[in-house]
Amino acid sequence: MSRPEVIAHRGASCERPENSLAAFVRAAELGANAVELDVHLTADGHLVVHHDPTLPDGALRRPIGLLTLAEVRAFRVQGEGVPTLDEVISVLYDGPLRIYCELKGVRTAPFAVAALEHLGDRAAVHSFDHRMVAEARVVAPGVVRGVTETSYHRDPAFPMRDVGARDLWQYEPSIDRPLVAAVHAGGGRVIAWTVNDLSRATELAALGVDGICTDDVAGVLSALSALAASR
Repeated sequence: MSRPEVIAHRGASCERPENSLAAFVRAAELGANAVELDVHLTADGHLVVHHDPTLPDGALRRPIGLLTLAEVRAFRVQGEGVPTLDEVISVLYDGPLRIYCELKGVRTAPFAVAALEHLGDRAAVHSFDHRMVAEARVVAPGVVRGVTETSYHRDPAFPMRDVGARDLWQYEPSIDRPLVAAVHAGGGRVIAWTVNDLSRATELAALGVDGICTDDVAGVLSALSALAASR
């Protein structure tokens, strides 16, 4: 049994501010196989890496979609600036890490696949909004796609087939052996999110998941190493 990919959720977010350049660099230093990040589109057509659709402005929240990139540059989140997707790609380009890009905001699909396409199999997009995944398929069919789910479908592989996705990003409490088997039978991969309990990480590895998305990169890597040593 091969070890699942260890994917740093919003970077090494246990150690650095999430979705910051510092978090992505730290994930590489820790030995993660990949990073997961979220993107939104600014008013002037730039993809920025941030989880929420808004940025904190004192007691208010400012929608990213109504801000220019220059305006976004003025914000700090836990002391860190909000990077663009291009900046993250540049920082990670010379290393081995994959980039899994979650399409959060409207109109992000065409911009994201355009930025990621040159990375080949080192990049993929995924989303809770499967319409965005379908749009990515039309715009850039060569970019790997995934669908994100909290539900356990009667046919777990159906959402993947519907939009031509390779990966099922499944909420980890609902993952069991039949789900993994069904996805693998359809030629897909299962990525568990978000796994910070180390005993659960080893359980999921034993079930055969293909990726574990976690805030605790160091902890999960250590737990998987211990599991491999015990076999």
